[in-house]
Order: sequence, then structure tokens, then C-alpha cells
Amino acid sequence: MASVSTETLGAVRLIRYANPPRHYMTAEGTGQMLAAVTDAINDPAIRAIILTGTDDVFVRHYDVSELVAIGEVVQAGGMKPEDFEQGGFADLVRAIFDSPKPVIAAINGVCMGGGFEISLACDLRVAASSVPLIGLPETRIGIFPGGGGTQRLPRMIGEARALEFILFGQTVDAAKALDLGLVHAVADDAVAHATDWANELAGRGAEGLAHAKRLVRGALTWGLVEGTRQEQHGFHTVLKADSAMAAMREFLETGEDITR
Repeated sequence: MASVSTETLGAVRLIRYANPPRHYMTAEGTGQMLAAVTDAINDPAIRAIILTGTDDVFVRHYDVSELVAIGEVVQAGGMKPEDFEQGGFADLVRAIFDSPKPVIAAINGVCMGGGFEISLACDLRVAASSVPLIGLPETRIGIFPGGGGTQRLPRMIGEARALEFILFGQTVDAAKALDLGLVHAVADDAVAHATDWANELAGRGAEGLAHAKRLVRGALTWGLVEGTRQEQHGFHTVLKADSAMAAMREFLETGEDITR
């Protein structure tokens, strides 16, 4: 039975997924994780979020038996294409991607299919050096990545590499994932590394981080003129935040060393 546990580490919320023995993502697990992510986003005391797994598995992949059951409903005419746009897994990856707070994937173990798509929706990804399998193997069983993988991966590694990766259903180890740009870092302990990142980000101005996330995401779809307009409006908004003004004043009062 799938379960999601949470741990609050100061201003950081650690969300851990478990579904032994195979650690598949399921509809039940999706709902639990969405609830945990939503709670962390809505908690004003939480400034950064970490997603991870258990037993050397982040999320192995989505439960194929559930996908077959969905396919039977589709074939019977019980679902329309637009039904896939809302609810379930789509809502989970959207919540992660749209979170105004930084979300970090601590890939502690095997991470494929829907599991990797969850990590792709995060802002940062760190993999444990021991991770043997990261990737999108869906074409090997007649389908394709349907949780954002075909859209997010090309934006990260380019169209040519993404096509090769997805069409062949490739999986790689942690070192190769770093080389390809699938993860930002590799560490002996992914959760510890992610926690260091999260604590550093938790000390930054929340408004500035939220606007930076929104603008970088928008840069992938806006034209340059619209993007710079959005940036200027966002800069005006963040200057209204007392925390931003306080941080800049502290900088001026403490020697003007922006690298500290």
C-alpha cells in the first residue's frame, strides 16, 4: 500500500514516497503526494520542499496494471482526451512545477517513467552516486512518457538528445545522468545534499525566488519582448516586499559582499 510521510526540518519540508516492495506510483500514492505537496506549498513556515523515496527507489515507475485498466476504460469510450488534462498524476506534476517555493528531487534510487517525470517537474535534481537507473523506458512497452516527459526533457537537454533518449526508452546511471544534464549534481547522500541546497534557498527572499522561478519558466514560452515586460513588472512587485528591502539594506550595512 502506497504511503507518503513528511518531516519538517526547520523551514524545509521533506516528503518521502514508499510503496513496497516495488515502489510503483499509483493513483492512491499520487493523491497522497499531491496532498503533501499542496500542504507544504500552503504552509507559510515552509520555504523549500524536498521529494525523495525509500529502499533505494525514488519511484520505480507508474504502476502499469493501473495504466492497463485506464486503457480499457479508454477503449470502451469511457474517457476523453481532455480527461487526462486534469486530475491524478497531471495535477501532481503541475503542482510541483508551479510551486512558488523551490522543489528539489533527492533521487535516492531507481527513478524511471512517472518517477523521473516527477523529478523533471522539480526545480533541482540531485542523484545518489549509487543510483543505477534513471530514465524514460515507456516506449519499451508500447506507450510514451505521458506525464510531461516529452515536453520537459527537450527543454533541458535539447531536441536531438531528448528524441534519442525517449524513442529508445533509455535509462542511465547517476554519473551518465549528470553528464547528460538530467540531474544537477551527484552525491553519496542525495537527501543530505538536497537538504543543504534547501536550507540555503530557505534563507533567500521568498518573493524573489518565486518571481525568479515564474520568469525562468515563462522564458521557455514567451517571446523576448513579453518576457522582459514580465520581468520588469515582477521586479516592481518584489520591491514592494519588506523582506527584499530588508535583505538589500543588510547587504549595504555589512560590507557589500554579495558572495557571502
